[in-house]
Amino acid sequence: MAKRDYYELLEVSRNATEAEIKKAYRRLAMKLHPDRNPGDKAAEERFKEVKEAFEVLSDERKRAAYDQFGHAGVDPSAAAGAGFGGAAGFSDIFDSVFGDIFGAAGARRGGSRAYRGSDLQYDLELTLEEAVFGATVKIKTPTSKECPACKGSGAKAGSSPVTCDACGGNGHIRMSQGFFSVQQTCPKCRGAGRIVRDPCMACGGQGRVRDSKTHQVKVPPGVDNGDRIRLTGEGEPGENGGPPGDLYVSIHVKEHPIFRRDGNDLYCEVPITMVVAALGGELEVPTLDGRVMLKVPPETQTGKVFRLRSKGVKSVRGGGVGDLLCRVAVETPVNLTKRQKELLQEFGSTLQGGEHSPRSSSWLDGVKKFFEDMKF
Repeated sequence: MAKRDYYELLEVSRNATEAEIKKAYRRLAMKLHPDRNPGDKAAEERFKEVKEAFEVLSDERKRAAYDQFGHAGVDPSAAAGAGFGGAAGFSDIFDSVFGDIFGAAGARRGGSRAYRGSDLQYDLELTLEEAVFGATVKIKTPTSKECPACKGSGAKAGSSPVTCDACGGNGHIRMSQGFFSVQQTCPKCRGAGRIVRDPCMACGGQGRVRDSKTHQVKVPPGVDNGDRIRLTGEGEPGENGGPPGDLYVSIHVKEHPIFRRDGNDLYCEVPITMVVAALGGELEVPTLDGRVMLKVPPETQTGKVFRLRSKGVKSVRGGGVGDLLCRVAVETPVNLTKRQKELLQEFGSTLQGGEHSPRSSSWLDGVKKFFEDMKF
């Protein structure tokens, strides 16, 4: 007999998310499990089909093969699920589907649970130059290591951990509720399967002592505030043979005295004298990779922005290089001598009409109109 479509069996669409698939399976498993339908062969057969569909669609690789080739793309024997006819208790569903809720995931039969080590985060401050061009930085992070006094057992010298009397060394216990049972981590030994009666004085029975570790972090060119570098396996060590966590290095770029970064572009303010602004000239402008000459045309006003192509930043995510945008600010001279003041007054007397100050003239015209409109 031809198999039914897995999506149809779980009553979900073909673009259903992993969470939607799991939710559909939970609902159908509760409804169809043989423990809730004793003697109902149709429900038992439907339950087998639903579980097979879930085991395929909840596996990313198997689901991709099924979507492309149908039932021929997956191995039916891998999802057939032997022994549904009463031999498998309802707790099997909770181990695979509900374990993340009740804490049973990872605490398997016949041994202590292995715990993955915790992830660590390190805030790394960089200069703008280091962020733009990349750098290799050494950092030191706190970590833990096996206690040298007890060799990681947590027990005082001359003693050793004993089997947990609450779980019998399994690291988990079962709790029955109604027609099903739930497996959860043993609260007494916390999944270790053993407890320490006489703890080691050096580590307090933890089996680990605090330490520090030096890492060499390669910062790629173009990173920016908020970017993170992941060092796989450089976090806290795992427990009971579990894998270590990861170290995440979070980038923070210090403020620069000259440049401000916005995406791939850099911005800076360039002060110029009123003489250069009026007559034009050349200025030496700094960039992150050297100095360039900036040509200032005559009659340049404050706020004028000059764009220097490809003098910005190349993002770590690729793409072109940004630009450097220089905003000029005309400086008013200070600490003038008596003669300089006389020259400026003489110069000012030659500026008649609005032809030499177009912005001032238009502004005064606007003010005049404003007051005229206020008259009743």
